[in-house]
Amino acid sequence: MGDPLHRIPITVLTGFLGSGKTTLINALLRNPNLRDTAVVVNEFGDIALDHLLVTSSSDNVVVLDSGCLCCVVLDSLKETLADLYHRRARAEVPPFSRVIVETTGLADPAPLMQVLLRDSFVSHYFELSALVTTVDAVFGVRQLETQREPVKQVALADRIVITKADVASAEALKQVERAIAALNPHSSVHLSPHPSFDVERVLLDPAARTQAFLREPDTTLEPASSDRHDDSVRSTSFVTDRALHWAGLAGWTDLVRKEFGAKLLRCKGLVRIHGLDVPVLVQGVQTVFAAPTRLPAWPSDDRRTRIVCITQGMPKEWVEASFAALFAEPGTYPPASIHELLSRNVP
Repeated sequence: MGDPLHRIPITVLTGFLGSGKTTLINALLRNPNLRDTAVVVNEFGDIALDHLLVTSSSDNVVVLDSGCLCCVVLDSLKETLADLYHRRARAEVPPFSRVIVETTGLADPAPLMQVLLRDSFVSHYFELSALVTTVDAVFGVRQLETQREPVKQVALADRIVITKADVASAEALKQVERAIAALNPHSSVHLSPHPSFDVERVLLDPAARTQAFLREPDTTLEPASSDRHDDSVRSTSFVTDRALHWAGLAGWTDLVRKEFGAKLLRCKGLVRIHGLDVPVLVQGVQTVFAAPTRLPAWPSDDRRTRIVCITQGMPKEWVEASFAALFAEPGTYPPASIHELLSRNVP
């Protein structure tokens, strides 16, 4: 099982073109409390380095006066993270204890998350802590209705930052909140700029890994009926008081990987396993699941198993039926297909 105590947490920052990702990065780099942070970007050109005082640079790595590192992506994210890690080990760059990866505005976060979850080197030394997505308060609703990329970016997010909140009307903010709720009701939503907005907490709070399971969807925000994605992207939750066996978790994971494939945009879960006093974190993106990770402790007094699946183009009854596979006992055969579960008439 993975060890969450020694791996370096990574926050992925994504969002559609012009939605304000770089503004958040610039604000973060100015914060002297975050000198132990490495920021991986696609180009230095978008970052306001002139105002951040470069103290030294080497190839694709820039060390800022604040102590933060800025690093340009090399041929692949894996190569870039490996390069950063080895430079850190050789004391060629200041030590860092966390990483932020900024994607391009047209990026599908899923392949990047798969690297973080499953690549042998990356998953050994790093861990995916949170996916944060920026959404434009003025143009976000229209972008979600007409573009594929922001739909995926919002659906996969742990946290969402609605940017340009100071220039949007109250009605526009309500509309973008409804659109977000229709895609991902379990994400936490933050307004920027706003007196309560704290870029450090939103991007780097380690509680992001379990936050989605503690937050109930906002039932006051009904999905907008005109959204073209209403019948395509949905969030389905599963909660049970029963402790599960490793066999059930493994069987369910294999079933979902095989039956849902690319239609499973993201899955996150805190699982209570027989014989364990701590929760097990489960994360998956499409066909890629990370090794289950034992967390140090439950995040609250609620010790129920909670799993959230974000799917696209998948019948809700299929997702709900799949959860029955989690109750498999050791020594039993896992279900061969969703159709088998549906034929059992399992609730």
